[in-house]
Amino acid sequence: MTIDKAVLSFAGVMVLLSLALGYFVSPYWFLLNAFFGLNMFQAGLTGFCPGAMILKAMGVKPGRAFT
Repeated sequence: MTIDKAVLSFAGVMVLLSLALGYFVSPYWFLLNAFFGLNMFQAGLTGFCPGAMILKAMGVKPGRAFT
């Protein structure tokens, strides 16, 4: 698995998890959804992704988007 696929998979899981928690537990969990949405938006504009940096430091092989 490349960094690109790992970042997108993690973000997708976190968005779905925060939606479920917001619906079933407390609406405050929707703030986590907003955080990941804003992070994905800024990563698309700037190319800077903290999650990709962490995965790169862990030795995950790079993809094409996050180098």
